[in-house]
Amino acid sequence: MNDMTSDFAGETLRFGFGQSPLGQVLVAQSQRGVAAILLGDDRTQLRRDLAEAFLGTWLQEDAASLAPTIATVVALIAAPRDSLGLPLDLRGTELERAVWTALCTIPPGETRSYGSIAKTLPLPATAQEVGAACAANRLAVAIPCHRLVKADGSISGYRWGVARKRRLIALEQAGYALLSPT
Repeated sequence: MNDMTSDFAGETLRFGFGQSPLGQVLVAQSQRGVAAILLGDDRTQLRRDLAEAFLGTWLQEDAASLAPTIATVVALIAAPRDSLGLPLDLRGTELERAVWTALCTIPPGETRSYGSIAKTLPLPATAQEVGAACAANRLAVAIPCHRLVKADGSISGYRWGVARKRRLIALEQAGYALLSPT
């Protein structure tokens, strides 16, 4: 695979759109599972982002058959919980997959630093490499990159915008505060 071709090249991804508390959401699915959850404000731009992320892949808009999957994704965004509960089609380097797996162990409503995640990985990595793996993540919310913060606790970049990252963290913290015994 070269840098200009997706690891999904030659495959077909079905996709559709939904409306979430964070704006538009595009959900794409391969035969193996959900391959992309993209957040944004404009459907045309999200469609372009999907095409760029999956070069060489056949894209077929199919909102009708994906309606239950899209509804599940929107529900997760509106009320974040432990996992999406749907099969995911995760493809990436060994390091990216290790980072994504580690992110899924962070409880909703909590955050970790990029460096602390790097230290937990089964292979050597820096905080910057953890950040690069987050930037490669195509599955917003399902792979919770939004739960990573800088070492000082401040919020830094997020593929889908810092404002969305803040909102996701706030949604999770509010949701889990309501479930905690008083």
